[in-house]
Amino acid sequence: MTITAPAPLAPPAAGDWVIRDHLLRQPLTAVGTLGPEGTSSQDAAGFLWNSLPDGGPHRPRDVRLFDTYEKAGEALRRGEVSHLVVANAYSGVDRFYMDPELSLAAAFHWETPPYGIASLPSGTQDVSPRVASHPAPVPIVGQLLDASFGTPKISLVTSTSAAARAVREGEADLALTTLPAARLYGLVFISSTRTIQMVWSVFVREQ
Repeated sequence: MTITAPAPLAPPAAGDWVIRDHLLRQPLTAVGTLGPEGTSSQDAAGFLWNSLPDGGPHRPRDVRLFDTYEKAGEALRRGEVSHLVVANAYSGVDRFYMDPELSLAAAFHWETPPYGIASLPSGTQDVSPRVASHPAPVPIVGQLLDASFGTPKISLVTSTSAAARAVREGEADLALTTLPAARLYGLVFISSTRTIQMVWSVFVREQ
């Protein structure tokens, strides 16, 4: 008897993917991820939406943003979103892998928008500035911040977009943030910028 191996599941779009059949078995309603507006996670979630057969340009994009990945995970468990996108660089990503109510559906490579150190257009003269940053990209602060600023005081926030908002609201002098978030909050980059090659995990509810 000849046994024929099943055909491999084709990725929904060009790119570097690791896919389980859970990804396409779960009907797409909305993608949840970390907000607020302007995060790298939002960018990655938009890529996922555009890549799935029942998403793409023929349906209005429904990417829902939450204050933390954990709150986005709660929305997934409640059925408010069908897919959850989490950056693998997030220190708490293991919680989602270990959660018996969730299942890994895919992982994909997605380059982030440019990151840089941003300030209000008026700038800052503080020799020891308060720099708002999400915990994951903190090492980039030392790579990008000019030595003339001395030793920065890192203020941890929940996302790169929240970092930009902290500067706009006067809670920090500088932000390590993304280009979309800097534009959204009216900040300007005072450093060079760089992207980050990142792997993102997609979770669905366990079936």
